[in-house]
Amino acid sequence: MALLGDLVLTHDTIVEGVHYLPTDPPESVGWKLGAVNLSDLAAKGAVPAGALLSLTLRGDDLWEERFLSGLEQIFEHFGLPLLGGDTVALPAGAPRVLGLTVLGKAAAHVPSRSGGKAGDRLWLIGPVGDSAAGLAQLSASPKATGLLVDTYRRPIPLLTIGALLAPHAHAMMDVSDGLLLDARRLATASGCGLRIDLSALALSPSFRAARGNDRAARLFAATGGDDYALLAALPAETDPLTILKGTAVNIMAVGELTRGGAFVLVDDLGPVPLPERLGYEHDLP
Repeated sequence: MALLGDLVLTHDTIVEGVHYLPTDPPESVGWKLGAVNLSDLAAKGAVPAGALLSLTLRGDDLWEERFLSGLEQIFEHFGLPLLGGDTVALPAGAPRVLGLTVLGKAAAHVPSRSGGKAGDRLWLIGPVGDSAAGLAQLSASPKATGLLVDTYRRPIPLLTIGALLAPHAHAMMDVSDGLLLDARRLATASGCGLRIDLSALALSPSFRAARGNDRAARLFAATGGDDYALLAALPAETDPLTILKGTAVNIMAVGELTRGGAFVLVDDLGPVPLPERLGYEHDLP
């Protein structure tokens, strides 16, 4: 992601078998490619302005037509025009690699992930865990359906929420690789320590029905990734519940930035050992 004058530019690539399942409906793949990019704009409080598509062709005209239909749906929903792009043919059997560059009109204040200050409260806007739980259901049964599967396949970028919060946020980013990992990234970039309270997570009824509500379930939710929620570092005196009054979204204070570099994880039972895996790491083979 980059800021160029009054434009926010972001680019995301999704790969078959890595970021989506080969059995996912093509329409949902198109929607997701748009959503992951628009979520980056939401974290900067930017307004969608245009997109460039990199489309890999594998000789399956029907799949590509359905993919473009899903992409068109999210473009129309959020008012994002397609300005152009490129196509390239893939060898038979090669996994699809799909890329999208999105441009957004920046507001007066564009929060980075490095502007947080010790004493800031960390607010999570949107649910975590639902997408990872949906992926787990699909991994167990490719024909699985339900709200968790829908959340995994069709995340909703929080553009309106991001625009409302951006003027007040010292730092903000979207949660795409897991709450714990992305919160640590924000704290590290801001030169701060971090305290996260797992018991503050407002897990959805669908998640609790599928995974439970104990410490293990909350760690799963906080490390699963693919959430596309927003994480904002706000001054202690700022109340986002007032700023976002009337919006139908989960808003919860999940911790704070602290002095020093320590990362402390707790829940209502006390200290929680940090898991070995904080979220989704993009490891090279």
